[in-house]
Amino acid sequence: MSEILTAKFFERPVVAVARGLLGKYLVRQGRGKIIRTMITEVEAYDGPRDKACHASRGLTPRNKVMFGPAGHWYVYFTYGMHWMLNIVTGEKGYPAAVLIRGVESVHGRINGPARLTKFFKIDKRFNSKFASRQSGLWMEDRGVESVSGRKKIKRSPRIGVHYAGPVWSKKLYRFYVEK
Repeated sequence: MSEILTAKFFERPVVAVARGLLGKYLVRQGRGKIIRTMITEVEAYDGPRDKACHASRGLTPRNKVMFGPAGHWYVYFTYGMHWMLNIVTGEKGYPAAVLIRGVESVHGRINGPARLTKFFKIDKRFNSKFASRQSGLWMEDRGVESVSGRKKIKRSPRIGVHYAGPVWSKKLYRFYVEK
């Protein structure tokens, strides 16, 4: 039996939400079908002091959804070619989000946030929508045994954030399920 994650799940500190998302399912409904994949890799971005976080430069039209309520999608375009999928966490007004970097389906793993959004056909239409059936994109707890019971959860620095400086680029804010 599956249970859709509610705002309450996301209204926690970003690092707790990030780790808690491993083993949950990212679900996309569209064109008469539903695709469910287990989340296997995420990264946390923790507010205005986090130099790798989009909120470190303050409120902008691009990142304003991060300052809103938890449980909303933050979808942005990067490098002029890729969409990135994030879920807003924490208290309203504190800009934090989790980047979804990888999932696993019956067909294998999809590693990399751009590959993931291409697979799910995710673009700006999802930005600022609440993660729910109504938006066509949500997360579920499928009641499956915790990933920590089956596979080892690892932590590492986030990928590609060297620009954030020696402190923030080395934060162990990337969580993933060991293959």
